[in-house]
Amino acid sequence: MKLEKRGGDGETPVPQEPTSGKKPVVVYIMILFIVAFLLMALSFLMHQRSNSEALGELQHSVSAMQEVQAVQDKVIELQEELADAQEEIDSLNDQLAEQEAEAAQVDKKIEALLGLYTLQQQYSAGNYDECLTTMQRMEDEGLVELLPDSDDQVTSPAQRYQQLKEAVLNK
Repeated sequence: MKLEKRGGDGETPVPQEPTSGKKPVVVYIMILFIVAFLLMALSFLMHQRSNSEALGELQHSVSAMQEVQAVQDKVIELQEELADAQEEIDSLNDQLAEQEAEAAQVDKKIEALLGLYTLQQQYSAGNYDECLTTMQRMEDEGLVELLPDSDDQVTSPAQRYQQLKEAVLNK
């Protein structure tokens, strides 16, 4: 057969046809590769969609967390303001208590001076029994110690009380 091909009889060799069994296998393999490629593309698209949904949920969660953080910051700020206001209220209450104590002390001094005035009026009227009652009440209430004492030339209320006391006790 080799000789025939070399000889050049003028006949061209006839190419042998590939066997018909190989052609469907190649087509089948090509179809499988195409299907595999399409499945991979579909899988990629599904993962992209899933990832974009997850990313959207994460962004929503982040924005919700930022809102929560902003609210927490506002709560902390309000708590600090409340603490400051409470301190100011406590300070004002302390000042009020001091002023009330001072006012009570002033009221006691006024009551002591009023008692001295009453004693002078009773003494001027000659009502010595009422003078003794007034002096006893003033001493029991501790008003005598609240009468102002001065070093001036004018007789102080404390000195005037002592003068009236001596005068009443001598009568």
